[in-house]
Amino acid sequence: MAPARVLVADDDADIRELVRELLRRDGLDVVEAANGREAVRGVHTHHPSLVILDVAMPELDGWQALERIRDFSEVPVLMLTAHDSELEKVRGLRAGADDYVTKPFGRQELLARVQALLRRVHAGGQAAPEVYDDGYLRIDSANATVEVQGRPVVLTPLELRLLQVLVRHRDQILGRDQILDQVWGSDAASPGQVKLYVGYLRRKLEAVDDSGAMPIETVRGFGYRYRTPAGA
Repeated sequence: MAPARVLVADDDADIRELVRELLRRDGLDVVEAANGREAVRGVHTHHPSLVILDVAMPELDGWQALERIRDFSEVPVLMLTAHDSELEKVRGLRAGADDYVTKPFGRQELLARVQALLRRVHAGGQAAPEVYDDGYLRIDSANATVEVQGRPVVLTPLELRLLQVLVRHRDQILGRDQILDQVWGSDAASPGQVKLYVGYLRRKLEAVDDSGAMPIETVRGFGYRYRTPAGA
């Protein structure tokens, strides 16, 4: 059986080297990322069994990278941070992290937490396959494919990310600022771009049968919502 693969994301090369050697000596396969963007790409590319994610990184910080990862994967994530406050831990767990280790960390503690998360995966604790299907819309995140009522739809990477965020929070209203933060993750975009790209999505997600069905709703004054089709 191939060893479990762990993605280690930290902008400090010394920390990455330390964690890499610890995990390899423990029989694990290790891939590395030097910032948040590399971490998100690495989850797409390498499909790790576990991600170790530093909070303070350039490009995307750990929190932003975690949000992006949670848009398409339920891979277990262990956060590394220098802050040892209860509020910081609560923030991590609420954001979708599975465990939390503070720096400087004990080597045996880190290994124990890694193995505990990997045992959960092998025992079936990881989420179902990365496919969403409600009868109207089907998203295969691993292969970046989308179908509407069985018809393939071609989306740009940004459109796909927007759709994944809306579906992840289905039946909930997302404000434009929330969408900007989760989809664009920077100050380069504007609320007008949210409206523009929602319009692009709507045109591509129109029902095949001319019924006029459209699961993406505008909630005037609040934002947008993906409404799960009745019976799904």
